[in-house]
Amino acid sequence: MSENEQLLARVADKARDTRPWGWPSLPEPADASTLARAEATLGFALPPLLADLYLRIGDGGFGPEYGLLPLLDSPPAGEPAAVAQYLANLESGRKDPDWPWPEGVLPISHWGCAMYACVDCRAPEAPVLLFEPNADESDHAWFVDAPSLTAWLSAWVDGTGWYEETNEEMEMVPWGDFRIRTEARRAS
Repeated sequence: MSENEQLLARVADKARDTRPWGWPSLPEPADASTLARAEATLGFALPPLLADLYLRIGDGGFGPEYGLLPLLDSPPAGEPAAVAQYLANLESGRKDPDWPWPEGVLPISHWGCAMYACVDCRAPEAPVLLFEPNADESDHAWFVDAPSLTAWLSAWVDGTGWYEETNEEMEMVPWGDFRIRTEARRAS
């Protein structure tokens, strides 16, 4: 069994036994047509591991804190789905150039207080970024939560994420590519 298959099995086990806030049950997995519609709307493909989470484990409703957002349908707590949140963030960034949203950075989980865990779908390793808008400036609002989606999921399964009570003092590194990614979009 490959490392990804092992990780997916561990995530599936934890997802069956753990309900994030606002989720009464684990939703059914998304179907291939839902994934295709989401990717067509976004204009980019999801990283394979992220696609597998939605297609094989559930259409949201598992993961740290409030859990993964569903791709296209609103979750029980009334938050927007991942695609809708991404599009809203892009539009908001166009209206307020002081707070641009980088293209290809998909919000996948809401932390509360407008904070999101996001996957950089344009980077091969699919790093997970933390958007923390309560910072003073937009370029200080982005942090590397995990160098890859694999590492982020492993931290959740192993209980070693920064959001765990025993790890609340962990420092996150600012996302150095924020300006590069948002300035390139402004120039085009």
